Amino acid sequence: MDDQHSGIMGQKSAICRILDANLDRAREGLRIIEEWCRFGLNSAQMAGECKEMRQELARWHSSEIRIFRDTSGDPGTGLTHPQEERRSSIQQLLQANLCRVQEALRVLEEYGKLYDAQMGIAFKQMRYRVYSLESHLLGYQRHQLLERSHLYLITSLSDQWFAKVEAALQGGLTLVQYREKQADDGDRLADAQKLCQLCHHYGALFIMNDRVDLALAVEADGVHIGQQDVPISLARQLLGSQRIIGCSTTNPDELHRAIAEGADYIGVGPVYETPTKPSKPAAGLDYVKYAKEHATIPWFAIGGIDPNNLNYVLDAGAQRVAVVRGIMEAEQPTLVTQYFLSQLKREHTLRSLEAGVSKP
Repeated sequence: MDDQHSGIMGQKSAICRILDANLDRAREGLRIIEEWCRFGLNSAQMAGECKEMRQELARWHSSEIRIFRDTSGDPGTGLTHPQEERRSSIQQLLQANLCRVQEALRVLEEYGKLYDAQMGIAFKQMRYRVYSLESHLLGYQRHQLLERSHLYLITSLSDQWFAKVEAALQGGLTLVQYREKQADDGDRLADAQKLCQLCHHYGALFIMNDRVDLALAVEADGVHIGQQDVPISLARQLLGSQRIIGCSTTNPDELHRAIAEGADYIGVGPVYETPTKPSKPAAGLDYVKYAKEHATIPWFAIGGIDPNNLNYVLDAGAQRVAVVRGIMEAEQPTLVTQYFLSQLKREHTLRSLEAGVSKP
């Protein structure tokens, strides 16, 4: 009888130690996410959701569970992994802690069934809440960064193209599109995976040109589609609301249609004739002026823009520009990127001041 009782108590002790460790793990992970929602994104709604779940975890973290804690006797306290010692970006930090919370909740759900049937039910529901929070948070993060991005680099393959993109990222670039029309899918997939990882290392958004399937395969932040590509509605159905969808437009009708169909941003151009779009006549600065008055989502003037003509484009009303050759063919991509960003920031500041003065 004593052996049986001892066995039962030993099992209860182990279960409570598992519950204690994972309640701590889930609460800690949620607090890390909550801090970014509060201070990084200024989102009271998402910070409140994290806090509410932490408080619910605390209610389950009873003294009966805590009393079995044995930190000195835990063989797992010294276990670590090199990937845990460094975070290369906010996105990686958030993803790691979301995974941490989800794993902890799954453990709590299963072992909680042995402790209290209601615990299993409660943590199953919370796990799905965290899945929803993850989608909302990563989508919000992407769209916030899109809103703050004023320079958009579109790649063109040439000698040392990858190094030039990295040099631009080192100059402060936060938005990159991989565009390659000629390579086969295997090469495109490999290049996109490599470039996506590079962009995320620097905290930049990575957009895939045309191909929704490849965007999903490499976990890109979004896709950019043209007028002849898949409809925006289908791209949205495949990518979901958390990823970004951009669309090229060359005239007012296309601009209004792209906005109505749910694009997150649009390209406006080509402003000047460009070999990137040899079949497209220049839309000119008049279209930039039209976009300034009518576009209700972020828009990027695109097409033949370089440091020599940038000010004309800004004077026409643009606050965001997309560049290909201006950076990809530059001898010093970092410096050129910094020049573009300084001019765009100055223009954005002036417009903001003007808007503030004009308010009643």
